[in-house]
Amino acid sequence: MEATCLRLAAKAASAEEVRPSVERLRLERGTNDVLIEIRAAAVNPSDVKAAIGMMPYAVFPRTPGRDYAGVVIDGPTALVGAEVFGSSGDLGIRRDGTHASHLVVEADAVVRKPGNISLSEAAGIGVPFVTAIEGFRRAGMPKPGENVLIMGLNGKVGQAAAQIATWCGANVIGVVRRDENYVGFASAPVAVIDASVAKMPDAARDLTGGRGADIIFNTVGDPYYQMAHEATAKLGRQILIAAVDKIVQFNIFEFYRGRHSYYGIDTLALSSVETGEVLRQLEPGFASGHLRPFPIVPASVYKLADAGRAYVAVLSSARDRVILDPAA
Repeated sequence: MEATCLRLAAKAASAEEVRPSVERLRLERGTNDVLIEIRAAAVNPSDVKAAIGMMPYAVFPRTPGRDYAGVVIDGPTALVGAEVFGSSGDLGIRRDGTHASHLVVEADAVVRKPGNISLSEAAGIGVPFVTAIEGFRRAGMPKPGENVLIMGLNGKVGQAAAQIATWCGANVIGVVRRDENYVGFASAPVAVIDASVAKMPDAARDLTGGRGADIIFNTVGDPYYQMAHEATAKLGRQILIAAVDKIVQFNIFEFYRGRHSYYGIDTLALSSVETGEVLRQLEPGFASGHLRPFPIVPASVYKLADAGRAYVAVLSSARDRVILDPAA
């Protein structure tokens, strides 16, 4: 069939210069694939970064987009008519992605949408929640009573990590850069440290009875690296997903004396099928209400033809989840 797709012919010099065209593209479904009518697709920072050449393995021309939600209209009988959602490390980067009216993807990649969330909300789950739970899966899922410190609490990955950690019964402390409360959902109270006025490592140890954090989820990278290091408990582990300057001073002595562990997470390395496996671990949490998708604000929903503005909004650090509506 022919789909209406955003197309990027080549990398752009900046987000403001990303001007995807809207084209018709023929899609073909393989034996083990499904054809999905896309009802909503999120725009992630990685979508925009790939479009401006920050990912050397991104191929052109291509249809961008990693996250999606929609209805299966062709494929295995058991899935036809199902409302599904998903994400991927390769869609929109190394192969055509989700910013389109339709998508062909492996049947094992899709996850059935819980009935208590909308398709637009499901489309916004993808990258932030996959990044958060993959970090915890690698470092060890939080246990009841453990202390989890989240650097960059109010970012999308930070909020997802707070939801998952409180769902697991951990004590969660979040770090913010200015005077603000936690803006997301959680299954238990989340303590907040304002790094602009408090010495974060001391504040974190005060909140943990002097122990420090068993798990630190550093969503910011090197600007918070040293503070995270100083707040880490014995046998603690730090999860890293981002960098600004990329290089940090590494105190090997304190690292091995503290018996610390560091985990680097890159969800771009996950295929569509591998990402689907990760999302299926989260689905019960959304179905039960222990996890909640990000609210979708009408002002942050864009037509495919307005995708350029959506990309600029995302790279300008929009606080709301940005969604493309192919039917609009």
